[in-house]
Amino acid sequence: MTTKGTPGRVVRIDDETWREYGELCAAEGTSRADDLRRHAHARVEAWRKKQAALRRLERLNDSES
Repeated sequence: MTTKGTPGRVVRIDDETWREYGELCAAEGTSRADDLRRHAHARVEAWRKKQAALRRLERLNDSES
């Protein structure tokens, strides 16, 4: 458990990529952890929107039958 109450996760990334990713994040003023969290949240939000749109389409198709 981390200090913020969220569980830690294990991600396997080669050393060179991890080091360079750290440099990239530092240059952007963020941390790898924060960048990964934001990426995951953005992907999940996009997926949720897509799922909601698909459900709406299914309801429309069902109502036309």
